[in-house]
Amino acid sequence: MYLKFVYCKKKDGMVLNKKSWFHKVLHFYVDGFRSMTVGKTLWLIIFIKVFIMFAILKVFFFKGFLSERYDNDKDKSIHVLEELISR
Repeated sequence: MYLKFVYCKKKDGMVLNKKSWFHKVLHFYVDGFRSMTVGKTLWLIIFIKVFIMFAILKVFFFKGFLSERYDNDKDKSIHVLEELISR
């Protein structure tokens, strides 16, 4: 990914880069991630774990408990309120 830079010259001949803070932060992380060796493997492991937690576990263990038992939002909210108060 190549970012477009805007340059202006100062009086002493130094070149000043005028980029937005968003582009500076993005460029910092892209360059850092590009130069990683072990870090890429670790990020891959992190993304696999997050996928397992949110995609697979949600489908098999966290099913729609309220939508199976109650038809409308009022009954769902009453059930949640009763559970919060009783526990």
